[in-house]
Amino acid sequence: MLVRLLYCSRAVDPSPEVIESILAQARSHNPVSGITGILCYGGGIFLQAIEGGRQPVSDLFGHIQSDPRHKDVALLHFEEITERRFSGWAMGQVNTTRINHSVLLKYSEKPELDPYAVSGRVSLALLEDLMAAAAICGRA
Repeated sequence: MLVRLLYCSRAVDPSPEVIESILAQARSHNPVSGITGILCYGGGIFLQAIEGGRQPVSDLFGHIQSDPRHKDVALLHFEEITERRFSGWAMGQVNTTRINHSVLLKYSEKPELDPYAVSGRVSLALLEDLMAAAAICGRA
């Protein structure tokens, strides 16, 4: 059974090296576990969608919750799915510096990434919009 989980968290250390280490770990671990997804990072906040089998996704989310690189981890959305939306990415990355502010304003009060201030469905819609606009890189 396939599931999709959407969560947000705050970076304990927002340095580029730490963010890159999170992406590198995801890109090496996720294919083995059958997990796909995308990660959006901006302003010290992660927004991530992960898809795959129920147990691997649950295990990964448990790992993220205990990962010392994350704090304020919040589950935004969880659903059983019939197909993946982010199947092309072991862990795609959204470059928030290249996002048109009008896309962010479409989904929130301010032109900034703040999944804590909107619903999980709104955050998922934002990720889908970014995917459609080809704002996602790092298909590896």
